[in-house]
Amino acid sequence: MSTHTPHPDQSSGTRAPRDAWKVVARREIDVQVRTKSFRIGLLVTVVGIVATIVGVHWFQNRDTTQTVAVVEPAAAAVVKAADQLAGDDTLTIRSKDVADTAAAERAVKDGDVDAALLATDDGYELVGERDIDATVQQSVTAAVRATALQENAAAQDVDLSALDAGTTTSERLLDRGADDGGLRQATSFVFVLLFYLTAIVLGMGIANSVTQEKESRVVEILAAAVPIRQLLWGKVVGNTALAVLQIVSYAAAGVVGLLLTGQTGALDVVGLPMLWYVVFFLVGFVALASLWSVAGSLASRTQDLQSTTMPAQMLLLVPYFLAILGGESIKTVVSMIPVVSSMMMPARLVEGSVPAWQVAVALGGTLLAAVLLVRVGARVFERTLLRTGDKIGYREALSLAE
Repeated sequence: MSTHTPHPDQSSGTRAPRDAWKVVARREIDVQVRTKSFRIGLLVTVVGIVATIVGVHWFQNRDTTQTVAVVEPAAAAVVKAADQLAGDDTLTIRSKDVADTAAAERAVKDGDVDAALLATDDGYELVGERDIDATVQQSVTAAVRATALQENAAAQDVDLSALDAGTTTSERLLDRGADDGGLRQATSFVFVLLFYLTAIVLGMGIANSVTQEKESRVVEILAAAVPIRQLLWGKVVGNTALAVLQIVSYAAAGVVGLLLTGQTGALDVVGLPMLWYVVFFLVGFVALASLWSVAGSLASRTQDLQSTTMPAQMLLLVPYFLAILGGESIKTVVSMIPVVSSMMMPARLVEGSVPAWQVAVALGGTLLAAVLLVRVGARVFERTLLRTGDKIGYREALSLAE
């Protein structure tokens, strides 16, 4: 059977301090920071971000050598020309002399060389075991063609340089940021993923904490000393501070990783969007934290959390998939929906320019939603936190808050 305990301010003549929420916020922060799981999780994630950036940069820029077996000096000259045509400072294409065709094919099968360049009646044949490096294939093909043209031109007494006149193609980009597309898309995905994971993990922690306090009757002791509304405010402020600490730590780890790998130019691309990301995360998590707290107050047992936290989970899950699978027009519209914009708008900002009015709508709408959710959440929280028995549905909770 459900029970309801009156608000402390209504049941006693004592007046609780107006800043009691600060005590609750400090308690929330202190309890979380002291846990090994929080400290280790934060440290592992920060180190993982730095290691990932350094590892990807090393993998993409490591020096590699591709060895091509040749039988004749002419093939060796083609391989040398291919190395010059490759235009990649991290790739070296070199030749290795072997006795005959059979020896070249055996060297490929044994893994002694990466490919073999063998002469045929109409040119050359590039032989590999299962596959051939794309750059090697393109460079060798271009080198064979260039060598053959030079030899044929000389045989026909033709000035090849005159034939090549006017064939040069240059490149000019109207959007200088277009070549940063890979970096922008990767950063956008990381923004969405970190927001989703941080909000889910910390949010479930908030809901679980409220339910455990309720289940163990600790909340009755807290409610006797702190007004329930200020108890909610303290939980929202404390957990939001922890969430922002994590996000700022992740952002700092990303900056450190870029600096360690010498990618200072990338900071010009992701620097400002990263600041916007922190701002949107702060406002969005305040709104979400109130939802998670209410979800915890509606549950009577930890087993009930799966259903009471479902609205908050869906509020994060839907935009997460839209950010990955949605088209440009869908992302534009969804990025201006309150709360959801906290995940979507920073991702759009890092991918390219966004009109200022859309950013203002997204941030203003989420800020207004945060205020409303905290106020409504406080009323629901006050009327459901001390109720025991079966879990409370959202419709019943809202009717109680009226």
